Amino acid sequence: MQKALLCRLMVWSTFVTLCNAQCYFMPNMYTPGDLSNECKDLDGVTHPLSSKWKTENCEECSCGQDGISCCNIAAIPMNYDTIKCQKIFNKETCSYTVVEQKDPGKTCFVSGWAI
Repeated sequence: MQKALLCRLMVWSTFVTLCNAQCYFMPNMYTPGDLSNECKDLDGVTHPLSSKWKTENCEECSCGQDGISCCNIAAIPMNYDTIKCQKIFNKETCSYTVVEQKDPGKTCFVSGWAI
């Protein structure tokens, strides 16, 4: 039983390390007696309880009873030749490409990505 628990803990900790998600939480600001079924984001836009949306900053957010949770959805290139290559972010597709600095038409090999 302990071996199985230890094994699960090791797998979980490895998964958490690899994911490295960039998330944050904004608690709802309630006044006493307020039973609101919505969340208000930083831009002042209200969202229904249990709804999900994507922001223009490539974050996926959700409205819960306690507030808004948001996480980055763009995978960031981590292991590539930073001297020879550069990363370019496409905000419309929420994705990066890694290309040669001297010849942007050529892509570079990336061995690791983080979210």
